Amino acid sequence: MDLGLTGRVALITGGSKGIGYACALGLAREGASVAICARGQERLQQAAREITSQTGQEVLAVVADLTTQAGAEHFVNAALQHFGRLDILVNNAGSSPGGSLANLEEHHWMESLNLKFMGYVRTTKAVVPHMKAQRWGRIVNVIGNDGVKPIYFELTPGAANAAGINFTLALAEELAPYGITVNAVNPGPVDTERWWGLVRTMAREKGISEEEANALAIKSIPIGRLCTPEEVANVVVFLASTRASFVTGASITVDGAQRKALMDAH
Repeated sequence: MDLGLTGRVALITGGSKGIGYACALGLAREGASVAICARGQERLQQAAREITSQTGQEVLAVVADLTTQAGAEHFVNAALQHFGRLDILVNNAGSSPGGSLANLEEHHWMESLNLKFMGYVRTTKAVVPHMKAQRWGRIVNVIGNDGVKPIYFELTPGAANAAGINFTLALAEELAPYGITVNAVNPGPVDTERWWGLVRTMAREKGISEEEANALAIKSIPIGRLCTPEEVANVVVFLASTRASFVTGASITVDGAQRKALMDAH
């Protein structure tokens, strides 16, 4: 299936590893030029080289801190200046500190909301005027299933994710008349570095080993395994394509039908 992405320009935040890297690679394989950002320069440059080597597509690597509006605008403006246009935004950067209410301080909540939620708001605000001007755009927010399937030891991710889903669905209605679609993809447990950080939090909260925590999480997934970054990226790439022209305001959960109640077993 031709996804109609040849010649498009895609911006992916948090594109140096994990799901963001898989999304950038997937979009490049479909013929898109890609701009990726992250805070660590060395890993970012390495990711750009790897994607170009595998796909032959041009990849622009921009060091950017999305905890400020200036950082988000720097990324967007650098991509626009380099490629002359922008068509797709994949918001993926950021993680949230897990924990239950008693183990969370106010700064943990603010850290979560500032990057995982407001980082998405900032980059979206920066790209929308350009998408409106060309009357075409795709915004895909990689959020997380904590926003729709909450659990007590992932409070700050759940709050940020719920806010992100609300933001996505509301913005889809506003931007649809301009030919801009806005959708959310909500992964469950994905085999990335971030997942193992969540396992450590789960183990601490429940007083069990990391091996037991990981096994308990996998038990909660009827498919019986962790998701791969590529499986999330496949959904993102489709939503970014011309084939998904009538899909907007969708919140798609990619979690193998996870039942979080099983994670709460002792």
